[in-house]
Amino acid sequence: MTRLLTSFVVFLLFGLFLFINNHWITVSKHELYFDRLPNNFSGLKIVHLSDLHDANFGKGQSRLIKKIKNEKPDFIFFTGDLIDSNRYDLNKSIQVINELVEMAPVYYVTGNHEIATNEVDKIIKSLKSRGVTVLQNESEVIQRGRQKIVIGGIEDPLMRISEQKAKKKIVKSNIERTFKNVNHQSIFKLLLSHRPEYFNIYAQQDVDAVFSGHAHGGQIRIPFVGGLLSPGQGWFPTYTSGVYTSRSTNMIVSRGLGNSVIPIRVFNLPEIVVITLKSI
Repeated sequence: MTRLLTSFVVFLLFGLFLFINNHWITVSKHELYFDRLPNNFSGLKIVHLSDLHDANFGKGQSRLIKKIKNEKPDFIFFTGDLIDSNRYDLNKSIQVINELVEMAPVYYVTGNHEIATNEVDKIIKSLKSRGVTVLQNESEVIQRGRQKIVIGGIEDPLMRISEQKAKKKIVKSNIERTFKNVNHQSIFKLLLSHRPEYFNIYAQQDVDAVFSGHAHGGQIRIPFVGGLLSPGQGWFPTYTSGVYTSRSTNMIVSRGLGNSVIPIRVFNLPEIVVITLKSI
């Protein structure tokens, strides 16, 4: 009887542990400093979201919305996989967008799951009809006074291409297309791109800050080691969470909010990322 009770308690605690790991939203905050960020944009606050995958955080996503609203963002960046292609329900997924557009301008790029539904045009149309700026290998100049920065975004390179080399060429080409009308040497550039595994390409393209997701934090995070497995990077992935720097480029990787093929997170809480840009 004692052994049975002990087993029940252990099972109950383990279930509670998994529930917390998959439903307790954490807010990660970073300040990034740049010497070519115009002074008028110093203090700009960006909420970065990614990989919701149709996860549920209260009725009408109330818990998620409340946490984002508390941050009072200037911009909201969503780096793909709002929906999950395995349980696609656009009407349900779009609930959170209806609330986000009331808080701040929302910028969005597609992830691999949008493309995998074969309804990417419908998804983009639905987002745009709600006031979301969907960046499809294009950029938008933001001006404060006489000073400017540019926000660009590239589409996910899934495109049914299996060869990694071909994907890299597409990513490079997409970035060049995105900023084709921008003076690369003088203007501060932010890039939204779903996949962090192409960080070396982003750094080569003179981008100041990149926002990515896709890695799901490595799904299971091993203390003092990092993520265990991620799409696009395999076992013990390099880019899963936080800020990475190469040359003059910073990449911010969100652990994301939901799950897809692997249904649970361990030591890997769903995450809202808050980035404050500072000029030096």
